[in-house]
Amino acid sequence: MMNPNPEKQHQWLQKFVGDWTYEHELCMEPGKPAIKCPGTESGRGIGALWIIVEGKGQMPDGGKMSMMLTLGYDPAKKRFVGSWVGSMMTYHWVYDGELDAAERILTLNASGPSCTEEGKVVRYRDVHEFISNDHRTLSSFAEGEGGKWDQIMKIDYSRKK
Repeated sequence: MMNPNPEKQHQWLQKFVGDWTYEHELCMEPGKPAIKCPGTESGRGIGALWIIVEGKGQMPDGGKMSMMLTLGYDPAKKRFVGSWVGSMMTYHWVYDGELDAAERILTLNASGPSCTEEGKVVRYRDVHEFISNDHRTLSSFAEGEGGKWDQIMKIDYSRKK
């Protein structure tokens, strides 16, 4: 476990490194139009095994938010692992995920508080897709009734030049 050699999955995570701008589209209520909010992110490596992404942006109510994402790869589990925290909530999100065969889409799974029902815990899925080295998206889904996955958010990122 000490001083391991980076595997190809660790190298893949380096795609997040750099400075990004984004537009965040959030669906506050089903059937209502999405709210768009701007922001920036900056990703850096911790050695060659982990990445940290720090973001700042605007909330739908006009307030400011900040967040931090950590991601790595656990060779023993053969899974991507990570966490997310944000200034707008007290919950610490813990991720477990996998990369698709084409190595373009990282799907991260988590459980957390329901956005719509107080006290209920639901499953979430964050899908990070690299369209190119300078363009990526994040689509977030919550598991609804009958196991249906409802999209609750989408973020479109562009690498700063």
